[in-house]
Amino acid sequence: MSKVNSGKAANAKRTPEERKALAQKMVASKRSLATLPKAEYSGKLTIGGMVLNCCVLDNGQRIVSEQAIQDTFGATSSKQRKMKEELREQTGDPIPLFLASKLISPLINKVFINGIPEPVKYRFNGRVQTGYLADILPKVCEVWLQARDDGLLQTQQLPKAKKAEILMRGLAQVGIVALVDEATGYQKDRERDALAKILEAFVAKELQPYMKTFDPEYYAEMFRLRGLDYPPKENPNFRPQYFGKLTNDIVYDRLAPGVKEALKNEAKKIKKSHKLFQHLTADTGRQELIKHLGLCLGLMKISDNWEQFTERLDKVKPSFNKLIHKEK
Repeated sequence: MSKVNSGKAANAKRTPEERKALAQKMVASKRSLATLPKAEYSGKLTIGGMVLNCCVLDNGQRIVSEQAIQDTFGATSSKQRKMKEELREQTGDPIPLFLASKLISPLINKVFINGIPEPVKYRFNGRVQTGYLADILPKVCEVWLQARDDGLLQTQQLPKAKKAEILMRGLAQVGIVALVDEATGYQKDRERDALAKILEAFVAKELQPYMKTFDPEYYAEMFRLRGLDYPPKENPNFRPQYFGKLTNDIVYDRLAPGVKEALKNEAKKIKKSHKLFQHLTADTGRQELIKHLGLCLGLMKISDNWEQFTERLDKVKPSFNKLIHKEK
C-alpha cells in the first residue's frame, strides 16, 4: 500500500475531533517552521578528509550541521546518551552529544568560558535542521586537544584528538568564516561590509597585558627573505624601520577589514607607546593573529625570497586593503 493510501486509511479511522486536532497541529507546525531562519547558501566544508555540512542563514549566521560535528567527534551509543543526560543534570547546561564524555567534561567550562552556545534551528529544504554557529568548531577541537595533552583520553578516543588537530590546522590557514563563505558561495553575494562587521570582535576595549607574540623566528625569516644578516652584528635587537610597513602588509591588513586602522586609533588614545597587537581581544583577535603568524612563518620557510613569499601569501590570505581597492 502506498504512503498516500495508507495515510487516507489511517485518517478514516480517526474521529472528527481527532482529525481536527491533527489538522490544527499541522498548521501550528507550518507556522512554527515559517518563523525559523532559512538556509540561503549551503555546501560541504572539506578538511583533511573530513566533510562538514555547512550553510549561511538569511540572517547572516554561519552554521555547521550538528550531525556533521557529531559524525566527526561524537558517538551514538546508549552509554553516550546516558552520559549526556548525567552531565546536563550536573551542570544545568545542555551538553551536545559530541562533548558528552566524562573524561573531557572538566575541560568544557575552561574552554567554553561563557557556556556552550545553544544549538540553532533553521529551515533547509522545507525541513527543520539543527546546527551550531561555525565558531564552535575551534573550541570543540581545543577541548579534545587539551584532553590529549593532559593525558585524559583513552586509547579509543585518541583518533578524535587527531581529527581535532587536523581541523585546527585547516582552520588556522584561512579562518572558519571565510571557509564557510567559500564552501557555500556566499562570498559572491555578501554585503561589501559584511567582513568589516567582524572587526568589532577583534579590537579590545581595554589594553591586553603585554605578551610576546612576534618571536625571533619570525624576524629571522624576514631578515633572510630580505637578504639581511640575522641577528644583526652590532645590535641583535635592531629591526629596520621599514619592517613595520612590511608587517602591516603581511599581518594586520589580512586579519580582517579595517583592523589596522582600528588598532592605530586605539593606540592613539594611550599616551605610552604600545604594540598594535596589544589592543587585540584575547579571545578572538589575538588567537587569529597567532594563527595567521603561523601561516606566514610556514610560507616564509618554503620561500626563497620576499617576492615568492608574498605571492604565495596573496593566494592563501589576500590583503583586505588590496581587495577593497580592487572593488573600487
